[in-house]
Amino acid sequence: MGGNQSWVTEFILVGFQLSAERELLLFWIFSLLYIFSLMANGMILGLICLDPSLHTPMYFFLSHLAIIDMSYASNNVPKMLTNLMNKKRAISFVSCIVQTFLYLAFAATECLILVVMSYDRYVAICHPLQYTVIMSWRVCTILALMSWSCGLALSLVHAILLLRLPFCGPRDVNHLFCEILSILKLACADTWVNQVVIFAASVFVLVGPLCLMLVSYMHILWAILKIQTKEGRRKAFSTCSSHLCVIGLFFGIAMVVYMVPDSNQREEQEKMLSLFHSLFNPVLNPLIYSLRNVQVKGALHRALQRMWSM
Repeated sequence: MGGNQSWVTEFILVGFQLSAERELLLFWIFSLLYIFSLMANGMILGLICLDPSLHTPMYFFLSHLAIIDMSYASNNVPKMLTNLMNKKRAISFVSCIVQTFLYLAFAATECLILVVMSYDRYVAICHPLQYTVIMSWRVCTILALMSWSCGLALSLVHAILLLRLPFCGPRDVNHLFCEILSILKLACADTWVNQVVIFAASVFVLVGPLCLMLVSYMHILWAILKIQTKEGRRKAFSTCSSHLCVIGLFFGIAMVVYMVPDSNQREEQEKMLSLFHSLFNPVLNPLIYSLRNVQVKGALHRALQRMWSM
């Protein structure tokens, strides 16, 4: 089996089959989105590190989300941009497996970090007097480490199961990057074990966390309804609705891709859906979770004041 695997030393990422002019347009659009996501998440990470007023559990988890989003985009987008300008579009077998491993690791970790963030908001809104006790720095560190550990462990299992398969041709991966379902279609052996593990992992990092987040936000919304002022309720509803939209898109798309039975007709749609996770989600997260926040705006204002006064 190991000998068969060596038959394929590289894969070809098919990507979009478009004219040169459209691919050039996509290159510039994707480049701008990628640069903006790095700048926005990098700025938020810098503000959280430098401003003492943001050294709280909520911003601690937001800093992890920013790191994940930058890493998530950087794992896929640079190769995607290169392929838009290069007709060869080859990627080595080892690089492909590494890209798959990192993609799954960052995706699973983000799912778990979002759950932790929703729990943090639940405690802050529904149990404000006990917040500092429940969300101590020790608890926050453990929750963050558990999220990263689970994400990396699940991805390692997928990578090991992928490496045990023989790949003897064809080499064309019908995707924008090395996505695990697209690679499995090229294996020269039965992949039912991989499919079962992918489905089980999807239940663990998608269905379970989504249910926990919905329960948290139901409690949060119930607490918001008890707010006396109309303006207070409006602001709280606005924040929660924004969070729920991002969560719904992120988890909904992932569940469609990994839990709905596959078909050849869905391959092109899956390419488009994957763009949300790689490009649009890293842009949306800082806009929704951080840059609309009064404390982050205040920290940014103070940072700019310090820069101008130097």
